Amino acid sequence: MPNSDLIPPEFPRPQAVDQIPARGHAVTLTADSSECAALALRLDLQSVRALSAKVELTPLGRTGKVRVRGSFSAEVVQTCGVTLAPLPAHVEDDFELTFAPPELVVDEDSEIELSWDRQDPPDPIIDGTIDLGEVVAEHLALALDPFPRAPDAAFQPPFEPPEMPEERPNPFAVLASLRQKGE
Repeated sequence: MPNSDLIPPEFPRPQAVDQIPARGHAVTLTADSSECAALALRLDLQSVRALSAKVELTPLGRTGKVRVRGSFSAEVVQTCGVTLAPLPAHVEDDFELTFAPPELVVDEDSEIELSWDRQDPPDPIIDGTIDLGEVVAEHLALALDPFPRAPDAAFQPPFEPPEMPEERPNPFAVLASLRQKGE
């Protein structure tokens, strides 16, 4: 059952699992200008100028699972974290993940034991489809430089005047003022 609370994906490329041949299937994806603009907004980028991906889907026997392997390339413009100037960047990466029918996926509330040596648990196949565009968008988000910085950018802290030492009253003057109040 689809969740109506979910925001529609910016780069939808649903692939029906029952349409994947047993020998596998290769797909080339390219985002159009409106999809690039929507992805830029989602990923807090100044712009996404281009995004393309090559994806291979391979059914894993009769398990109901599907292996998704691919690579993507994107031209983006990030914001320099120091100068706030536009910072063009080329981003590319490879990815591999497994999808499985919901009944074979670990419940979100269950504890998952993660290890560097083990493969990640499979992602769910939702309504018989895998959204390849969303897979690419998620991996683009992971591949972005989290702290983009122009090569010549140097952080200059704002000028702060030196702290003046707090003037402490002379203890004898305090005693003298107390003595005057008492008279």
